[in-house]
Amino acid sequence: MRKRIIQPGVHGGSTADGQQWLDLQQLVEVELTSEDGEHPIESALTGDTGAGWRAQQPGKQTIRLLFDRPRRLNHIQLVFEETERQRTQEFVLRWSPDGGASWREIVRQQYNFSPPPMSQELEDYSVDLDGVTTLELSIVPDISGGEARASLARLRLA
Repeated sequence: MRKRIIQPGVHGGSTADGQQWLDLQQLVEVELTSEDGEHPIESALTGDTGAGWRAQQPGKQTIRLLFDRPRRLNHIQLVFEETERQRTQEFVLRWSPDGGASWREIVRQQYNFSPPPMSQELEDYSVDLDGVTTLELSIVPDISGGEARASLARLRLA
């Protein structure tokens, strides 16, 4: 029999290099600017397959993860999906070591959705962030100012 002792707060599933995904429901408080009741943030953070999170209204949206205690992060994975309309989305991912008093940008990126062939964007980052107290994702769902609503299919951390 093979077994492995894992740290509390670790969710099943692993990254390509064998790291365990964090159980974000147990480790963070979430702040967000908007949420569609049919698509709550929990469905994007649990790792389960589901509809993911979607904003209630169009325009720029922010999702902020407040860790119960400072964490070391080595891996960040984001999945965005758009099945309805063609648009250019921008997102900014940043972190804070001091509860939001100062910020350090991880990535800022734009990309095009052209459903149906280009309806999903997977972003996978190897990072070395120590002492993360807050992780923030800002999404501008349509940089041309259209009526698209921000959405996030999945966010996983290790």
